[in-house]
Formats: sequence, structure tokens, C-alpha cells
Amino acid sequence: MRSALLLIDLQEDYLKSPGLLLTAEALGARAATLLQGCRRQRLPIIHIWTSVRRDDDRRLPHWKQNNRWLCVAGTPGHQPPAILRPLDGEMIVHKSGFNAFADGDLDRLLARLNCDSVILAGLHLHACVRTAAVECLERGLQVFVAEDAVTSNDPIHAAATRRWLAERGVQFEPTGAVLLRLQGHPVSRLLHHSPRESNRLLFEVPISGADEVSRATIGARKAGASWQQTQLPFRLQMLEKVAGHLEAAGPGLARQMAIEIGKPISHALEEMRRAVANVRDVVRRAKAFQPQTREPAGLIRHQPLGVVALISPWNNPVAIPIGKIVPALVYGNTLAWKPAPAATLISQRIMELLCESGVPEEAVQLLSGDHTTAQQLAANENVDAVTFTGSAVGGFAIQEICTRRVVPLQAELGGNNAAIVWEDADLPQAAAQIAQGAFGFAGQRCTANRRVIVHASRLETFLVEMKLAAEKMVWGDPLETDTEIGPVINVVKRDEQARVVANARADGSARWVEFIHGSRVTQPWAKAGAYAQPVIVCCDRPEHPLIQEETMSPLLVVQQVQDFQHALVLSNGVRQGLAAALFSYNPELQQRFLAESRAGILRLNTATASADVTLPFGGWKTSGIGLPEHGIGDPLFYTRMQTVYGAN
Repeated sequence: MRSALLLIDLQEDYLKSPGLLLTAEALGARAATLLQGCRRQRLPIIHIWTSVRRDDDRRLPHWKQNNRWLCVAGTPGHQPPAILRPLDGEMIVHKSGFNAFADGDLDRLLARLNCDSVILAGLHLHACVRTAAVECLERGLQVFVAEDAVTSNDPIHAAATRRWLAERGVQFEPTGAVLLRLQGHPVSRLLHHSPRESNRLLFEVPISGADEVSRATIGARKAGASWQQTQLPFRLQMLEKVAGHLEAAGPGLARQMAIEIGKPISHALEEMRRAVANVRDVVRRAKAFQPQTREPAGLIRHQPLGVVALISPWNNPVAIPIGKIVPALVYGNTLAWKPAPAATLISQRIMELLCESGVPEEAVQLLSGDHTTAQQLAANENVDAVTFTGSAVGGFAIQEICTRRVVPLQAELGGNNAAIVWEDADLPQAAAQIAQGAFGFAGQRCTANRRVIVHASRLETFLVEMKLAAEKMVWGDPLETDTEIGPVINVVKRDEQARVVANARADGSARWVEFIHGSRVTQPWAKAGAYAQPVIVCCDRPEHPLIQEETMSPLLVVQQVQDFQHALVLSNGVRQGLAAALFSYNPELQQRFLAESRAGILRLNTATASADVTLPFGGWKTSGIGLPEHGIGDPLFYTRMQTVYGAN
């Protein structure tokens, strides 16, 4: 393979675009990793820049219409960040619009280099990156896109673009996979390594293709015809057995979670308890559910959706899918289920428990694979609705598919949750709660307390209390019963946290950094696994990736404020809106917090982490799409209302 790297519009003015799905700093860091790897492989590097001149105005029409002057030659905004600037001998191609091939320079370069493939990175995916990919395809080049080094300020358009390009042969791969391919080691299978021992391969995950997806959805469709004829008491009796089997299997599944995803066994046992409680709450509510009610003008019926596609994450590999499977079944649906790769074996064990409980094997169809399998599942014609828990990028891709197909979607897309700690708060109690919320399970919960906003007058005292509370938490092997902070899921996630903190220190954004358990970081177990050292960072730049990015790791960011309105602005000042907390006993401040917080879950004097399975669970803004899970949300999503006139 003779490849060239094309870096597209990684210029300061573009990186300042509002609403980028990746922050400029995160995109720049990932593109820099790709660039350095390609340089080590001695690949040709081509920097593609938008170049505007005031004395020869060739701006795009919408720039002229909005009087936008960006990427003007000779200005700082025309240049890329320092880490992405060309080295001597690297080529620069200038363009005035979307198309880097417009004036022929790029054609001549690629012909001279005798390339048969290109690697693309940059922005925007839905515009200039897309145009470059299409033009390269037309020239017979194989096109790879570093999926974690491209972004857009229009996520749904970008998701549609990605799907459209993938259907035409463009391959989207993470930067690590791209670099492995360049070294002659293409990634053709999914490998899951132990979080506790990073060099230990636990299992391989087969990737289900379109044929397997079709077989699974057809099987679920056929099973649905008979399942909908079963009576509710029969389903409830079966699901009571599911609760019992889960309860009995709790210790074994908890140990499996500790080994395969690094979840501390105490947290895993709590997850099992939560899953059992969820089943029993669904059963309790279903007993009181009225599938048909009469109004003076007619009947209102609640009908099953049909085949529900379930796409679940790795961090709660039992509670989350059980919280979707059980209500789907109880209200008459069947399912096709694609768990995250790391949860594959745990999901197989759940399937065994369902079958042992009497759930027909065909009623829940299990698939394995990656995001391509998930998207094929959502797009399959036999799927009537989708319930999804995962990343925002993955969720936007599924949303685009469901919108195009006009099928219901329920999606939880993570959180970047803040707790406000005010002057009257009990600081030791607040610190203890937030430490558990931030560092428990290495911060790998969507409800984890990622940010804390503290009144300036209490900041120093709070930081002392926070460090004391964090140091009391045990960081170590997840198989040990007293461990509260285990490893993160893999070394990529571990190294990503280290990079974010290092960059913040280098650019001066982190004005105070406190690593926790410094004496343990050099121990053999910490070096052998994906153990990200817990860290507290003070940062007063609300736009910085430390604050804007959901790290899913044991990283807590502290911000200080002088007034409560500013605290609310900072709490709401991220794209996500899953959970928020206030530590204050002031009734007036509590009412303001409840009135102005833009999140789906609000908590008073407790940290953001965790949730009760009897209450609706769903986020606002980019944290949630559609109806919430659990509680009263279940019958609202897993059935659809139908009005009947003229019935006796």
C-alpha cells in the first residue's frame, strides 16, 4: 500500500468553529498522533489549507453572504497549531472552496507520488473531508479516514456523511488501527485485552455482518408473532424467574465483570443488585398497566413496537441491557441485541440466564461486533425501534439512521456532570460524596461526577477535604473486595487522560494538579494494567477539553466562582445534560438550581453518580434522545398508542 496523509483544514480559524463535536484541542492532539506516526513511516504528508485573499476574493457564496473572512493568507488564523505545522519537505495545497482538487495541484502531487491510497483527517467531515474522499474515490484511490481525527459542527450531517461514504467503500478506522495498517498489521478482528493485565488477551470478538444481522432480526420477527400471543401473567412469571436467576448468578457475574472490564467487585455486586431490583420494579409496574382503556369517544390501546434493536455499552454490561430487555419483553416485544465488544462474554452469560428462566431463545437474538454491526442493525428493515446507550458520536449515527427510517429511538449518550458546592455546604460530606462519584469504578459511569464548581471562599478548604476523601478510597485490583478504583477499560483510555492533563499543564490551563495515590503508581500491578492515576485538576477555562470533554476516567475538574449565577452558567456550560448536583441547604438556592439546571437528573446534597431504577433515567441536550428509561418511561417507549373509533 502506497499511501499519503491528507490533513484537511486543520487551521486555527476552522478549529475555532463553534459547536465542534470534538474540541479543537482534542482534534489537534489526535491529528498530531496520526501525523507523527505517518512521519515515522516516512509517508508523504500533504497539508490542505483554505487560503483566502482580500485582493482576489474567491470566498464561497455563504461566506460572502455572511461577510465571513476566515483563513486569510498571512493571518494567524490561516496557520495550523504548532503541533500540526508542516516540516521542511512536506507539501501544502491551497484551496478557496470545498474541493482540494479544484486547481489540479493535488492531482499532480498524488500522480507524482504514485499513491494508491490516502488517509484523511481534519474538518469538517460533512463538507471538505467528504469532498476530498469523493474526489479520491473517483480517481481510483482507496480511502481511509482516521475516524477519531475528523470532526464537524453538524453532527447529524456528519453521521449521514459517514454512513454514505462507508457504503461507497471508504474505510473509517481509529488512528491506532490506521497506523497498524501502515506497519503491515491490518486490524481484521476485535481483540479484548485484560484491563488488569494489558498484555493479556482475554478473547476475540467476531464481527457480525449484514447476513447475520438479517437472520437475527428475521428470527426476532418470527418469534414476536407467538410472543405477543402470550398472556401477561405468563410473561410476568417468567421474568420473576429472570430476577431469581440473576440474583443467584450475582457473585459469578460480578467476578466476570471484574476480570473482563475491570469493574471493582463491590461495584459489580451493586450492579447485580440494581439489575434484580429493576426486573422486579418492571414486573410490579406491569401488573398495574392497562393495555386498553375506554374513553367516551373510543378506545386507547397500547400496542407493542415489534422488534427492538438493543445496543448496549460495556461499563454496565448487566444492568443496562437487563433494564431494556425486561420491559421490552413484558410489553410484548422481541429483541436483537448488539452489546459492546468488551461485554461480549458477559452478554452470552445473560442469554443463558434468560433461557434458563424460560424466555424463548428466539425472542432475544444476540449479535457480536463493532459500530458497523450496530448501524446495520439499526438500519435493518425488520427493526421497529432502537434503544441505545453509548457515546455521542455513536448515538448521532444511530439517530440519523432512525430519523431516515422514521422509527422510534431511545438513546442515552453520556454525561459531563457537575456538582455545585456552596458556602453553606458540609464540606467533608460533600467531598466524600463527590470523591465516590468521581473516582468510583475509575470514573467510568455516565453519571460520574466529572466537574465540581466551588464558591471561591471555600475552595482551599474543599481541595484539602477532597484530597483526603480521595486518598481514603482504595485504588487497586478490582478482584479485591475493598477496591473502589480499578483500571480503566484499556491503555488507550489511560493514555488519553494522561495526555489531556499534560496538555493542560503545558498550556497553563491547569493551575493546580493533585495526583492521588502517588505512592502506588510505580507498583507492578499499576504498570501491568490500564490503571489511570486518579487526579484532581483546577481549571478556570470553561472552553478547555478538561471541562468540555467527557473523559470516562478518574479525572475530576474543579472550577471556582464568586456568585451563584456564574455557578449555574458553568454547570450548564457543556453540551451534555445528564445529571447535576447542588450541595447547599439554602432553600432559595435549591429552588434556583432546580429551576435553571439543564439536566435530566438533579440531586440535592448528593453527588451525581448512580440512580434509582424505579425513577426515569434520561438526559437533556446531547445526553439524551427520546423517552427516558426505567419507571414510568418504560411503557411509554416500549408500546405505542393506538386510538380505535367505533368499537363496542
